[in-house]
Amino acid sequence: MTAIGIDLGTTNSCVAAVEGGTPEVIANAEGSRTTPSVVAFTKDGERLVGAVAQRQAAMNPDRTVASVKRHMGTDWRQPIDGRAFTPQELSAMILRKLRTDAENFLDTTVTDAVITVPAYFNDMQRNATKDAGTIAGLNVLRIINEPTAAALAYGLDHGAAQKVMVYDLGGGTFDVSVIEIGDGVIEVLATAGNNHLGGDDFDDALARHLMDAFRAQTGVDLAADPSARLRVREAAEQAKRELSSITSTTVNLPFIAQNAAGPLHLEQTITRAEFDQLTRSLVEATTEPVMQALNDAGIAASELGEVLLVGGSTRIPAVQAHVQRLTGRMPASTINPDECVAQGAAIQADTLATAISASQGGAMVPRGGQLLLLDVVPMSFAIETVGGIATRVIERNTTLPIHYEQVFTTAAPFQTKVEINVMQGERPMAADNKTIGKFTLKGIKRAPAGVPQINVSFDIDANGILTVTAKDLGTGNEQSITITDSERMTDAEIAAAIADAEKYAAEDQARRDAMDERQHAQELVNQAEERLRSEGKQMDKDAKRALRNAVGSVQKYLMKKSEKMKPEDKAAFTVAIAELEKLL
Repeated sequence: MTAIGIDLGTTNSCVAAVEGGTPEVIANAEGSRTTPSVVAFTKDGERLVGAVAQRQAAMNPDRTVASVKRHMGTDWRQPIDGRAFTPQELSAMILRKLRTDAENFLDTTVTDAVITVPAYFNDMQRNATKDAGTIAGLNVLRIINEPTAAALAYGLDHGAAQKVMVYDLGGGTFDVSVIEIGDGVIEVLATAGNNHLGGDDFDDALARHLMDAFRAQTGVDLAADPSARLRVREAAEQAKRELSSITSTTVNLPFIAQNAAGPLHLEQTITRAEFDQLTRSLVEATTEPVMQALNDAGIAASELGEVLLVGGSTRIPAVQAHVQRLTGRMPASTINPDECVAQGAAIQADTLATAISASQGGAMVPRGGQLLLLDVVPMSFAIETVGGIATRVIERNTTLPIHYEQVFTTAAPFQTKVEINVMQGERPMAADNKTIGKFTLKGIKRAPAGVPQINVSFDIDANGILTVTAKDLGTGNEQSITITDSERMTDAEIAAAIADAEKYAAEDQARRDAMDERQHAQELVNQAEERLRSEGKQMDKDAKRALRNAVGSVQKYLMKKSEKMKPEDKAAFTVAIAELEKLL
């Protein structure tokens, strides 16, 4: 059974699979090893994903969506053509492309996958990511943390037992984890981070600087023009990349706007020193999570055997220098920051698929078969108690999986139901933490306050996803409590999204088939016309007439757009192509 590992990123995504015992990154249909996490919708209803969506973004900004990962687990929606797309649905489009690319590369059907998430993703964000995989037609074997996956990719090639820090600064999120690598065991000791800090913020800072300078020079506000704003942001991202290897670069955007005097062009030189000054606060914002992770792990920076940099934003020289100052260690350069997360996910996918295969009587795959991965809860789970207090039930950095039980009771006399607010966060007051769900236990026997005893169990699986059940100890009745959350998709919504995704996958295939058929038809017309030119005088009149008529029949349909053709036209077009083929 082939299983893949997917790094579903904010800016770029990557897919890998284990082949011959080694995790291999899979190139996409365009030949690149990473795929832009961009989705676009054309005016004729076509859905574009990846590089092709990114290329048309400046001309189609209102129908192009990027950085959707930042909205996972929220009620954010993207309206397109009268429909509001959820983050799960948009992410599923990216995942489906990655799956298709993997199937084409591996020449087999792929359904099983391990998908990575930032270590600091909460329960809702992890559930949303799993839902996205389901919509994409994937059986999500496991959700694992990105820093853990990176350590996994690193650890199998560096057998020495050691503690490593993974500093993961991606496009939209920042995580730092302290991980212990031992003999066949990779254990996360502590994790910390910021879900709203990443390369996008560096791009935005430079883009704002460029637009402010342009407004000061010309009086024109580029931020008011979506297309111009996107062009500036793309140029800012490119300049950021260039400044990682050179000390100065020039942003040149001709015809970016115009005023009464005519066209206006943006041209500005940016030095690395200027960029570092613009983004200094962003780099400094990574300090607190680093120190927190070390403190929670109970170790000093000097005890680290290695520091791994993950995520494209760690290529920024100022970031690398900051990490070295914080840890006193030169970061390792033995792993690819863009690919190692997908490779680690592929190793875990292979391990899980191997275990499933073995349990079903299959042969074991040597590499990774005995690997034990111990991850942790990134944030504490708490419940709201009297007075709005957040009472901790599971502490952050507790090793997964977890089973925890606690007995609750009623706060008012003769209550017949109890509502419990479940949160994630570290703040002492409930209002300052993130509510991930509320559940209600109904049918409690009427009794004075404090008499009923309700045993509530919290189970967090290896994906870091929480489920809750409850038992009324007084009656012995056990009830399953479903955590309800308005920001999650219901089972019906997920089923509808799956059907929609499959429908559009079929339509995309039909569109590709139509394009291939038109290309073949045009080639036949070219061959026929060349034959008429070169052999026309020697051809029999009836044969010549038949060939010309056949060419005319095919050209009649080539002049029509595929999407405008009726089913009967498409059938007649196929017949016309076949007739022309016979005559050639």
